[in-house]
Amino acid sequence: MLTTRQKTKVIKETAIHAKDTGSPEVQVAILTKRITELTDHLKKHKKDNHSRRGLLGMVADRQTHLTYLKKNYPRRYSSITKKLELRAK
Repeated sequence: MLTTRQKTKVIKETAIHAKDTGSPEVQVAILTKRITELTDHLKKHKKDNHSRRGLLGMVADRQTHLTYLKKNYPRRYSSITKKLELRAK
């Protein structure tokens, strides 16, 4: 689970402007961090199906945000995928 400090750090790294907390880039970055932590958890606890379902929801949500960025703001999409080292499909 993300602590407030970790979340604030992620927001500062990807924010477009000073008070940005809801842009697609910030949301993708936060989801990526949460997905990474949950993936590590599931490597240890293979039978935790409730967390696995949550992980799948987060991955789908992140993909929705990325699709929106790719369609409407291709430049911002490419910069966020490079920054977070996400593979482009």
